[in-house]
Amino acid sequence: MNRPIQTTLAIAPMMDWTDRHCRFFHRQLTRRALLYTEMVVADAVIHGARERLLGFDDAEHPVALQLGGSDPRKLAEAAAIGEAFGYDEINLNVGCPSDRVQSGTFGACLMKTPVLVAQCVAAMKAAVNIPVTAKCRIGVDDQDPEPALDTLADGVLAAGADALWVHARKAWLEGLSPKENRDIPPLDYPRVYRLKARKPNEFIGINGGIQSLEEASAHLAYVDGAMLGRAAYHTPGILTGVDAAFYGEPSVAFDYAALIEAMSGYAARHIEKGGRLGHVTRHMVGLFHGLPGARRYRQILSTDANKPGAGPEVLKAAFAAIDFAAEVEAA
Repeated sequence: MNRPIQTTLAIAPMMDWTDRHCRFFHRQLTRRALLYTEMVVADAVIHGARERLLGFDDAEHPVALQLGGSDPRKLAEAAAIGEAFGYDEINLNVGCPSDRVQSGTFGACLMKTPVLVAQCVAAMKAAVNIPVTAKCRIGVDDQDPEPALDTLADGVLAAGADALWVHARKAWLEGLSPKENRDIPPLDYPRVYRLKARKPNEFIGINGGIQSLEEASAHLAYVDGAMLGRAAYHTPGILTGVDAAFYGEPSVAFDYAALIEAMSGYAARHIEKGGRLGHVTRHMVGLFHGLPGARRYRQILSTDANKPGAGPEVLKAAFAAIDFAAEVEAA
């Protein structure tokens, strides 16, 4: 295995959310958490605009590329391209329930073809020298999660996968929308714990419904890694505690002024290349959740940042709305 068994905190791959701007932002909040891209389809990597699809800032390391596909040859080629771009890990999506993914016969529907998933992982492993991992559900539709997850995990790990991340819910490909699939199927954390108990020498990580660093830490009594999804996106301020809580680094007061300076400089560079401020700031709206002035901060980013010609000064104006002194007095 390329990845040692260790306590790991990761930010989940999230379609339309964890783009390069989101990842750069999250990296300012935690130096150590493993970041994941949105899922990128293997065909797009091979035939599409690679810099647009795969480009990222060096500051994002460690960062993993998540691929979607079901053709071992294409996935191997796309994995090699990702490695050449500098990614630290390649991850195979075996869990996304969206209609677009189903029509391409990959994502969660691959849970029904575990032999093919193992073949995909083996091909990717043979093509790269960096870790290859997979992310799956505990089952799909009417599958019994006990044998379904074991069969998938046994095949993937035997094929050489360096880690398996498990979203602890079923995916219902019939009858539920992608959004409903994130909430309606019940969470079954013990099922993932049982998988880890069967695979004590393999890296098993858990994902799904984890709302806080405290919850993530509690899971680590049973598995090797915890993956935050929507909680990291909607309340990114929680990420400032990751390095101290999970990687033994000193607990110090976070420098939000330095963060805003870093993001302002990043936004300016993006705008110079033809981008818009809103591309960056849309990921930052929840940063000051619960602090005095957060509502005004959100208003500025949601309106002024999306106006034509908006520049980094808008981000700085939004930051000025936060009343840190009031927060200190309340404490």
